[in-house]
Amino acid sequence: MKPLVFIISAPSGSGKSTLVNRVRPDIPKLTFSVSYTTRPPRGSERNGLEYYFVSRDEFERMISKDEFLEHALVFGNYYGTARRFLREAESRGTDLLLDIDVQGAEQVKKKLPEAVSIFILPPSHDELKRRLERRTRAEEELRQEKTPADVLHATIQKRLDGARREIENYPKYDYILVNDRLEDSIEHLEAILACERSKHAGERPANEQQLKALADPCLQANAHDKLRPILESFQLIRTPSGK
Repeated sequence: MKPLVFIISAPSGSGKSTLVNRVRPDIPKLTFSVSYTTRPPRGSERNGLEYYFVSRDEFERMISKDEFLEHALVFGNYYGTARRFLREAESRGTDLLLDIDVQGAEQVKKKLPEAVSIFILPPSHDELKRRLERRTRAEEELRQEKTPADVLHATIQKRLDGARREIENYPKYDYILVNDRLEDSIEHLEAILACERSKHAGERPANEQQLKALADPCLQANAHDKLRPILESFQLIRTPSGK
């Protein structure tokens, strides 16, 4: 059986990496694809764990040899998923989890339309701003640097603008998961993975109803009530006047 491919995307600061790192140890037979990038490591990031850090020349050589399942240029740096991870998952008999941005997700869905796509959202614009501010301060402490306030503000605003553009792509995803409380989000994500695996294998698990109760509200078709206030906070839809 071919591996089931899961795509997870989110705006920067939505807590996607934390969520994925918490879920991965609980899910058997799941290969995680470590992306390649040309950006420098941040803080305590290590080569081969968070990313494979390569030069621009090396990345472009890999592009020329068609070694990427997907790749994109984001904020001046390349990011990409090597094809070898899909081959390795198939040879091991595991499923594959891709942590990629909306550009990469679109490329993968064109090549693998059966892939299951999950979009992680912050609960609001203000909460995302707070998370980005905390992350930036933490990065400063690790670098033992102090960023000027105007530069810090511009960096955060750039990421918020990028998040708004990414969120516009939510209709392209199968599931929408609002990452408000981490423990709840872990339960929902694990249920989504389990439900899709059961479908792929043609099986009905004993706890099917429990899993569906957690996964089904995240289906894009069922997520409109949760989505609306978030979209309003990013000014992607307008609140009716007087409300």
